Amino acid sequence: MNIATIESLDHEGRGVAHVEGKAIFIEGALPGEQVSYTSFRRKPSFENARADAILKASSQRVTPHCPHFGVCGGCSMQHLDPVAQVAAKQRVLEDAFWHIARIKPETILPPIIGPAWGYRRRARLSVRKIDKKGGVLVGFREKRSSYVAVMDSCAVLPAPISALLRKLGELVGSLSIPDRVPQIEVAAGDTPTALVLRILEPLTGADEGLVRAFADLHGVVIYLQTGGPDTATLFHPPDALQPAYELPDFGVTLRFRPTDFTQVNHDLNRVLVRRALGLLDVRAGERVADMFCGLGNFTLPLARSGAHVVGVEGSAPLISRAKENAAANGLAERIDYCVANLFTVTPEQLTIWAGRGRFDKMLIDPPREGAVELVKSLGANGPARIVYVSCSPATLARDAAVLVHEQGYRLVAAGIANMFPHTSHVESIALFQK
Repeated sequence: MNIATIESLDHEGRGVAHVEGKAIFIEGALPGEQVSYTSFRRKPSFENARADAILKASSQRVTPHCPHFGVCGGCSMQHLDPVAQVAAKQRVLEDAFWHIARIKPETILPPIIGPAWGYRRRARLSVRKIDKKGGVLVGFREKRSSYVAVMDSCAVLPAPISALLRKLGELVGSLSIPDRVPQIEVAAGDTPTALVLRILEPLTGADEGLVRAFADLHGVVIYLQTGGPDTATLFHPPDALQPAYELPDFGVTLRFRPTDFTQVNHDLNRVLVRRALGLLDVRAGERVADMFCGLGNFTLPLARSGAHVVGVEGSAPLISRAKENAAANGLAERIDYCVANLFTVTPEQLTIWAGRGRFDKMLIDPPREGAVELVKSLGANGPARIVYVSCSPATLARDAAVLVHEQGYRLVAAGIANMFPHTSHVESIALFQK
């Protein structure tokens, strides 16, 4: 029997132990625990393993809320008290700043937290026809597997969507192409909830009738997607509005296509936007850049606060919808949008966007790859204050090193937003100042 004492959690929520000088990363184990484990991946310097038995339990261990935890790969930390999850994520962020950038925030911001269950408004559900498991399965994939977990509920999805998992399997199983529907994407706005069925062959007339009846019975909007995300087309009801979410603190509503990127957790997003604008301390008449602006999640609140905003995004379709949102909220005159690749941005482009001068302030909200070329391009005319919203502590720390060690900024404050409770995902926000 392999036995280890757990020292800490890693950035994926696994317990970390050292046995005979080798690091062992153990799924399902918590700091302070003694566990028996089985390794499933061995390398010269480390092993990946799963806990077989908890010989001495942590006081922070809790009973997982979801009966599918441990099989379903959607969550990795339900066995850890939610307060302790937040503390662990804060440590991941601080460790990244120190080990990657050799810097520490002057202030640690209070964590942004919200509901621990029913928060996930966006999801891509896998679909597989498995006769020996009862028909068509709809859900998340099993941990470390391409198989779809057998699940009839999901505690992190909103209850009305969770209740549809088995019914969606029954719907797909009743179609003429049950093995040609590989994915169902969920996009739940404040209203309505959209479901995008990825179909690899056309539906028959009978299939279409079944899908319409399902949409009417459960009060959802159905889109059909035959290819990439841009092929998603409204199917039923034909007069349905696009999904939308509100940012009531700023009096704005953003509509989006169900395959567009939006934040998964709408409750946390509202607080995150509020904090970002508070840290940026926007004043009326200032010229502010919103880099990686997407649909306008930060752009519209910035404009509502009185700034003139330049929103830059690499996706032309997203910029098109951002312009529509600006117009619908009466903010078009305060916003200039630009399509540009921010992974290859130059100082000259920044000067042009700033109006041949410099931006007073800047908000950066990049994908996981970060924004290293952007921060390298700031130069002496960089804005006085930058708020950086990140979904990757590692790339945030890398970019922070450039801002602090090369561009003359201070890391004034940083903290986490628990955007994905019960997962190891760390969303964070940082304030840099000249």
